[in-house]
Amino acid sequence: MNNEDLENLRQDYLANSLDVEDVLNNPIDQFKAWFKEAQHAEIKEPNAMILGTSDLTGHVSQRTVLLKGLSEDGFVWYTNYESSKGKVLEENPKASLLFLWLDLQRQIRIEGTVQKTDRASALKYFQSRPRGSQVGAWASPQSKVIDDRELLENRVTAIEEKFKSEEFLPIPPFWGGYCLKPSKMEFWQGRRSRLHDRILYQKNDLNDWYSVRIAP
Repeated sequence: MNNEDLENLRQDYLANSLDVEDVLNNPIDQFKAWFKEAQHAEIKEPNAMILGTSDLTGHVSQRTVLLKGLSEDGFVWYTNYESSKGKVLEENPKASLLFLWLDLQRQIRIEGTVQKTDRASALKYFQSRPRGSQVGAWASPQSKVIDDRELLENRVTAIEEKFKSEEFLPIPPFWGGYCLKPSKMEFWQGRRSRLHDRILYQKNDLNDWYSVRIAP
């Protein structure tokens, strides 16, 4: 592969269009409508989202997490609080999310502030996961350097032995949920000749949502 190969990679987007008159008043409702369409289109893991964070030095980092809850309060995912992203969010709770559904020629960008979810909700979700995932959450020192995979496997064995008599594992104290409360949401629909449709939701002075079209 060379630069010319990359320069010639392109695709025109013809699937759909999007205008301010087409979207719902509330961006959460609009997200739910698009998400349902993504499910009907059998998009693989439509709840996969790229979480972007920045520490206090301005260092930016991204990773993929899974959406596990949605309400007017925002977008919820679960993770290890002692991971790299957990430490960064402790420093700077402002973050972004990105959903990309190429089969529908759509993406959704979200910006907002992150808070931890309550422990009762985190416990309920944790104990709804497959047992192997519960064990893995206890066993993995997420984002920390380890010598080899054998260490993980040994920790899994130890955790399984520790909780073998319990139907449900307790939630680790270092594990739980985050919720991003959106302040901006942008819905992007691919169009011909890169003249894409972009509808941006923002809050007015009364803290109500309003939408505008922005240039591609």
